[in-house]
Amino acid sequence: MESISTKNAVVHFNSEVYTNLNNYIKTVNPSKIFILVDTNTHDYCLPKFLERIESGEITVEVMEMPNGEEHKSIDICTSVWEALSEYNADRKSLLINLGGGVVTDLGGFVASTYMRGITYINIPTSLLAMVDASVGGKTGVDLGSLKNQVGVINEGEMVGVDTSFLDTLPQNEMVSGFAEMLKHGLIFDETYWNTLTHLENLDLSDLDRLIYDSIVIKNTVVTSDPTEQGLRKILNFGHTLGHAIESYFMENADKTPLLHGEAIAIGMILETYLSTKVCALSNEDLEIITNGILKTFSKVEITKADQQHIIELLKYDKKNSHGVVKFVLLEAIGKPKLDCVISNDLILEAFNYYAS
Repeated sequence: MESISTKNAVVHFNSEVYTNLNNYIKTVNPSKIFILVDTNTHDYCLPKFLERIESGEITVEVMEMPNGEEHKSIDICTSVWEALSEYNADRKSLLINLGGGVVTDLGGFVASTYMRGITYINIPTSLLAMVDASVGGKTGVDLGSLKNQVGVINEGEMVGVDTSFLDTLPQNEMVSGFAEMLKHGLIFDETYWNTLTHLENLDLSDLDRLIYDSIVIKNTVVTSDPTEQGLRKILNFGHTLGHAIESYFMENADKTPLLHGEAIAIGMILETYLSTKVCALSNEDLEIITNGILKTFSKVEITKADQQHIIELLKYDKKNSHGVVKFVLLEAIGKPKLDCVISNDLILEAFNYYAS
């Protein structure tokens, strides 16, 4: 598969990852190479990665953080900044983020702020990171349970997508990443959506192409609007309610935390229902989308009390302005609409629809 050029970087695939990464290291000759991993990628991905990179005489240091969304925090950033300083990282150092979305988001933020910015490269190892988190330059961390409240938009030097890392990924993490692929179809390409919802017609050999197509869709959007002034907002479909649900289930001790994609799947169904009320999305499309998502994602119980708390969390959504919550909804599959304002009563209706 051909490399994809982003605004300031390039996405390379499979064997081309290591050819281009090693050429970059040889040409730029960084003062030191730091590799950020989590406890999972340290064990399952790092040995294979170290076998493939050619660092020559350059010192390579590995930094390990705990795995999990709850560790995507300023406290962990501080630990990584301190480790970089302790190991004498300078402005010519290179940080390679080897992991899922937590590692690439946090690592990109650390690199963007250490000494006012050092070069970083993302090597995503989860499906979610491959098709979403590692592409587009959004970096950052959560503020308590509030998603991605602190960060910057700053692209790394390159992204290396080696799909063989998916062999180490638990099934639930694969499913979580699939939600973002479904979203790309819903906001951009009905044909792609139809392909994803009829996987029985495909086999494993088609997965690389589907991942590639998903990255092409995301890159097309972010390249045209890098700082999210307009079109890039469409990538937030399902995320306004989805992020609030994810935050609520993370902070509530009585709930089992949801993976990002599990929460976004719920958000997409809810926001599809809202689309029928304010964007004239057809009931036929509502049924198609709901059934398509529920082919992969199990329903989650959300009580009436839960719903009120989730609605309260909407005020922290980053798309809001002047105290107004702004939704991305659908006029049709592949045709999103920005900046939709929704009443709380309609949101409660959407939860009733989801429950039914």
